[in-house]
Amino acid sequence: MNPSQRDDQRIALLQAALREHNLDALLVSLPSHVLLLTGYYPVVGVSIAICTRDGEIALLAPEDEKQFAEQGWATDIEYFQPVTLEEIPPLAQSVIPPLKRLAQKMQFASARIGIESGPVSEPSSYSALNCYGSALQAISKEVWPGAELVNAHKVLHHLCAVKTPSELRKIRTACSIAASAFEGGRKTIAPAASEIELAAGFAREFATAAASAGIDRQHAFLYCMSGPNSAQAYYAFAHSTDRKLGRRDWALVHCNSQVGGYWTDITRTYVMGEYTERHQEMFRAVLEARDAALAVIRPGAKASAVDAAAREVIEKHGFKGGFKHQTGHGVGFGAIDAHALPRIHPKSGDVLENGMVFNVEPAIYREGFGGVRQCEMVAVTDTGAEILTPFHSQFADLQISARVSERNIHPRRKPSRLKKAS
Repeated sequence: MNPSQRDDQRIALLQAALREHNLDALLVSLPSHVLLLTGYYPVVGVSIAICTRDGEIALLAPEDEKQFAEQGWATDIEYFQPVTLEEIPPLAQSVIPPLKRLAQKMQFASARIGIESGPVSEPSSYSALNCYGSALQAISKEVWPGAELVNAHKVLHHLCAVKTPSELRKIRTACSIAASAFEGGRKTIAPAASEIELAAGFAREFATAAASAGIDRQHAFLYCMSGPNSAQAYYAFAHSTDRKLGRRDWALVHCNSQVGGYWTDITRTYVMGEYTERHQEMFRAVLEARDAALAVIRPGAKASAVDAAAREVIEKHGFKGGFKHQTGHGVGFGAIDAHALPRIHPKSGDVLENGMVFNVEPAIYREGFGGVRQCEMVAVTDTGAEILTPFHSQFADLQISARVSERNIHPRRKPSRLKKAS
């Protein structure tokens, strides 16, 4: 355990939730939930964490991840090897003996245990991620045969929505690293660069910024969709192609990144070279919609009112039907979960609370022409919205001079190749 990393406010919130729902403990295995309970972000998803009503935190983790597990605040840790050279047991079988040892230390055999259940959206902590699924319930029954297992989906959903000051600081750091990626990546936007090349350029800038900050547990998913392709950016995923950027093209850059398990959801849309009145009209509507949404944010405000404020501006500018998705959703322990609280949606019944972190992403998509989205991350404070992504926030920041950017694209290439490509 690393006492300096202990988040007493998070532990207090966990205890309060257990008392409110008459639970003796929470048992989780998804990396985002293990991070919530212990301050440690698992890599391959085989870890299991437990929190009791007394505030005791226990952790089961693979031996390979010991260096990371010890950076959290779990008071009792058991390590295990999922596979050895002597045997290849099923994972569920491997975790039962060490989990029983933890149970003996925690001394609660007959109890109400809240457990993960139901469909979830989990960000990828590594290239492959284990999910116990229904096996977690079978494991729990084996370890605590006398316990009553309770679906804790709603409990965990709300716990993830409200961040502590410590968690918010970490999300600010994640946003700051992403901001550096956009600052540097913006300089690589140029005619004849492909969407794939531009996305890679932003990713390089992200890695450089993380290394400069001494951060080794980080990752970024970055995409660029240009010209008419950006009109499909309202899909559930972004997709970069080999399409090359032309003058007066949109370059919509989307980023989901994490630092130590705390995620971002950010989009900026740039326009290459000279812009038309249509470009200006779409930018003006989207940025005004963002400002209208931000003005509504405060503790006690309805999430649906935030969506309505943004949607009303888009429609006022004559782009009704162009805003094809909800205005936002919770971010931090996850990245792109439309169901994460608070849901900034026309039909949402959610009410904003101090400490909630979410995105505000008004947009306009026009088939055959392109799309504009400005996705900010915000935190709810006593005085309103704290913008966590205060960069490239005005039209002047989003217009790219072709002459300037041509000098920055692919700096290691020979001038003759640059001239030919443009």
